[in-house]
Order: sequence, then C-alpha cells, then structure tokens
Amino acid sequence: MSTSLELLDFVETQKVELYSDLRALQLESGKSLSPVEVAYETYGTLNSEGTNGVLICHALTANSHAAGRYATNGKTPGWWDGLIGPGKALDTNKYFVVCPNILGSCYGTTGPTSVNPVTGRAYRLSFPQLTVRDIVRVQKQLLDFLGIQKLAAACGSSLGGMQVLEWGIMYPDFCEALIPISTAARQPAWCIALNAATRSAITSDPEWKNGDYTDQPAGGLALARMIGMISYRSPKEFETRFGRNRRDPSGFAYDPDNLFQVESYLRHQGDKLVKRFDANTYVYLSRATDFHDVTWGRGLLRDVLGSITSKTLCIGVSSDVRYPKQYQHEIVQFVPDSKYAEINSIHGHDAFLIEFEQLNRMIKGFLQRGY
Repeated sequence: MSTSLELLDFVETQKVELYSDLRALQLESGKSLSPVEVAYETYGTLNSEGTNGVLICHALTANSHAAGRYATNGKTPGWWDGLIGPGKALDTNKYFVVCPNILGSCYGTTGPTSVNPVTGRAYRLSFPQLTVRDIVRVQKQLLDFLGIQKLAAACGSSLGGMQVLEWGIMYPDFCEALIPISTAARQPAWCIALNAATRSAITSDPEWKNGDYTDQPAGGLALARMIGMISYRSPKEFETRFGRNRRDPSGFAYDPDNLFQVESYLRHQGDKLVKRFDANTYVYLSRATDFHDVTWGRGLLRDVLGSITSKTLCIGVSSDVRYPKQYQHEIVQFVPDSKYAEINSIHGHDAFLIEFEQLNRMIKGFLQRGY
C-alpha cells in the first residue's frame, strides 16, 4: 500500500510504501507480535533474477527516507542521498536499493507508537522488547515479499551496522557483500553507559508518566539527544566549529543567558529531535543496541564472525569517539574475506552522514573491484 508520497528528481519507483504481515513474529524475548507493518522506500529496479538488491539499514533515529526528495515539500533530501542514485556508489541504474524503517521505530513501522490490536490503544511500554536480530528477521520478510533472491550488498552505520553484521551471520548465503560502518560486534560498555544516561534523562522527566504520556516528555528527550550528540561528534570538531565563542559576542561575559555557541547547538539538536521522534521509541531502540552481541547464544567471537562468508568492507572514522576504530579492526580480524577502510574526518561518528565523497570512493571501489 503506497502513501503516495512521490519523490522529485529521482527514479520513478521511489516512494514510501507499506508492507503488512499478519503472521505472528516470534521475537528473541519469547513473545510474539502481530500484525507487523513495515514502511520502506525503494530506488531503482529489481532485475529479473532478483539478485541486484542493496539493503540500507538505518541508525537509531533515522527512517526509510534514504534518498530523493518528497513532492510534498521538495526540500529535505534523504539522509544518504549523497550515496544513492545514478552514478553514485549505490547506482540506481544498476542496483535495486531498499531502505526499510526498522521494527520498533516511529516512522510507519510497527513500534511503541502503533496501535495494539488487543487494546485499541498505542502499545507504549506494553510493546515487547526487540533485538537487532528481530529487526533483521522482519527485513528478510520484506525482501522475500519484494522478490529479492539475493542481496548484492547490505550497508549501514551504527545500529545499522549491527544489523549488517547480523545479516552476514543469520543469512550467510543471502548477502554477496557487507558494508558495516562505525559499529561493533558487541555493544561496548562505553555506549551502554551513554544510552543509560539518555534513557534516564527521558524517564526522569515529569511528563514521562511511565511511558503513558499524552504530551511528549520534551525536556527529557531533548536532553537525551544532547547527551547523544556529544558522542556523535568529536572534540576537535567542537573546538574548531565553536571554540569558546558565545551566542552574543558583545554580550556580558558572565551572563548565564548568553550561551556558549556549543550549548546553543546542543539545545537546537535536542529541540529538533523532540519535533520528529518519540520518547518510548528512543528507549526501546537504545536498549536494542545495548543488547547487541553477535556471540549471544552462539559461541566465541572468532568463531561467530569467522562464519561470515560475504565479502566485507568495514569502515571506521578517524575521530569516532562512540565506536572508535578498534571495534572495526576487531571485526576485520575475524571475518575471513574482509577489508578495513577509514574515513578521515573531524566529524566523529556522524561522518557517515557527511563525508559522501570519501564514502562514494570507498563503497564504489569495493563493490566494483573488491577494494
């Protein structure tokens, strides 16, 4: 079912669509979920063999709008528009690119904001806890529905990169290539600590009301985003971009209302997220990243990663403080047919949303020539 949000200046097949599955989805937690709906976008055309698919796995607060511009406003390009399209790394003249909104999100796919068919009310905290593996199972159902027989590649960063790794383990014969970016095989304690702080910010807001809020717990969600943004960027970028500059350079130096520019930036980022995201969703998906561990129930890390048969390009960022490159090197150490590439950037973890020239060169070279 299409939402008829046609896109401008891109391939004709690009639109937001909705896939619905009435079968009960068995979750890692032992609980089940039904029905499951998935919002997704596609770019390019599936070949007759069903083998030119490329799966885009998005990060925590992103959505299925990876490329192009909506006809409704024509302003905001997709978050990976710099990589998807004719002549780009993910060339839509060659590939059929699919970007689903992940399970548990609030952009059209079943999650805490969806209506529970049993109660007729939003799930909120009655939504079952999900994992990265649950997300991947739903993606596989979608790709089967679309007629994709084999993926040419699965790509994604951060939480998206976790999904990519699980694709290589859960469906080893389905993916020709894997491109995990700025991620880890197991969620590090550093990231668990950051996520714990963001969840506490949300749940400490008086408007939280144990997840049963009418009005978004705006203060808590904004603070969660501010905490997150500190680790999504880098000390060097903050110093270069903001330094000790104030919002009003000519203002009184000791006026607490004359914010440092970096303070103003973080507050702006927090306010932006409040307008487009949901607090319950943030809590659920941040927990899903914390539960991420490819070894869980499987064995030793070297054996689990060693079972991946897809050729793999693992990309790190020189200034990433959230998932430093040591975690990508760990992946490459154990995945048999794997290579490491590094984005040289001051933009930290978020460089995967900014450094399109470097990413185009790396991904295009890898998909075309294997390096």
